Amino acid sequence: MTMARAPSLDAEIQKNSGAFYTPNEVVQTLLHWAVRDRGDLLLDPACGDGRFLAAHQQSVGVEMDEAAAGIARERSPSALVHQGDFFSWAEDERTRFDCACGNPPFIRYQRFAGTTRDRALTLCKRLGVRVSALTSSWVPFLIVAASLLKGGGRMAFVVPAEVGHAPYAAPLIWFLTGNFRRVQIVAIRRRLFERLSEDAWLLYAEGFRDSTDHIVLTQLDEFERSGALRSEGTVVALSDWEKWRCRLRPFLLGADIRAAYERLCEAPGTSRLQSIARVGIGYVTGANDFFHLRPSTARRAGVPDALLCPTVRNSRLLPRDVLTSRIVEGWLRRDEPVLLLRLHPDQDLPSCVARYLDSPEGHAARASYKCRNRDPWYVVPDVSIPDAFLTYMSGEGPLLVANKAHCACTNSLHAVRMKNGARISDLQAVWHHPLTRLSCEVEGHPLGGGMLKLEPGEAASLIIPNQTLVLSRRDLHCLEDGIAQMRRWRHYV
Repeated sequence: MTMARAPSLDAEIQKNSGAFYTPNEVVQTLLHWAVRDRGDLLLDPACGDGRFLAAHQQSVGVEMDEAAAGIARERSPSALVHQGDFFSWAEDERTRFDCACGNPPFIRYQRFAGTTRDRALTLCKRLGVRVSALTSSWVPFLIVAASLLKGGGRMAFVVPAEVGHAPYAAPLIWFLTGNFRRVQIVAIRRRLFERLSEDAWLLYAEGFRDSTDHIVLTQLDEFERSGALRSEGTVVALSDWEKWRCRLRPFLLGADIRAAYERLCEAPGTSRLQSIARVGIGYVTGANDFFHLRPSTARRAGVPDALLCPTVRNSRLLPRDVLTSRIVEGWLRRDEPVLLLRLHPDQDLPSCVARYLDSPEGHAARASYKCRNRDPWYVVPDVSIPDAFLTYMSGEGPLLVANKAHCACTNSLHAVRMKNGARISDLQAVWHHPLTRLSCEVEGHPLGGGMLKLEPGEAASLIIPNQTLVLSRRDLHCLEDGIAQMRRWRHYV
């Protein structure tokens, strides 16, 4: 069926509501699989402008945005469109549906807030699913929509590729496998939404009120317009999924690569980074431009050198391997704003510092969220001098830079502190080993635009090989092939 064209929403509204509407060929493919009979009653829990509803007459949609709901009614006159909060509607709804389809809003937890979020999490809890407070909105949309299906019902949804790695997606996977006979996720390498840097995959589930002990993961280079869902794929046992820290993303690798990786991870002397180092974020000032002074600003204000700490504000300042005092001296000669005003709670403030804090810039800084919620407002907490810096967003891979200049760092970097007698030089000696590089790809996750991101917990799980580990030609080939595969999936060229 060719979808009728309808008015579209303002781009900013779409962004704020997470409403990036589904391409028609994706709509048709999902519906062709989910709708098995003309009389099937279809639910779209976040129907947007109604493009799923318009393709099947027996449809019910719910949409929060009034303008979008109006477009949906115009586009699909035979459908029943409820305007309002889906979770409020679902709480009292007694109708049960044969199938559910859609593209729920991808709203991250920072903006998924208020009564809607509270109601969503409460509904999930009633259904036996404890959803993290850090969850994105699409997870409770799928859980609650599934609960409205008839026995044997099925659903097909567009989901973010975060389903393959985000910790908050794990409760959804447990719910789906515990309540559906078959769960299949189609990973698509080429983006479904050209205007979004985030990848989207497809999720299929059928046989509601049954269960399964595995997930089928199907890989496609690009979306295939077809009514038939490919049955083939990697069968991922839930026990294996758990072993890989409840992540599907490692199963994008071939079985031979995964086997070689697992075997090498168990080699004598090989360990996780957390056994030899602590990884944490740097400090947060709440007002970077105020607390980071240029040398010229510090001189004019008369701030003593003893109250200034050279710091790394972002990864662009870092060299590849070692940060030295000579490099820092170059920053200072260029009058870079890299001197942190480092004050302590109980110290007497020199008059020059008091004047700086009482300046118009100081009054603006103390009004920021972080500053007004700490006492005293001008003391930046958690400032320390790490042994090394780890970049947590990277293209080719994260850098590990030794801190011989004794600088601090902001939260735009990870601070690495060695423990148990381990030395940063030994860690750096194996940092670019193929096993560690593949580990960065497996333990980290794509951020968009080809970037790889490492959260502190992900960095702690990185594999650090023994310096004496010798790779066979086959193992080396497997590791390098795995690195290339994972980089292709995150669009790094």
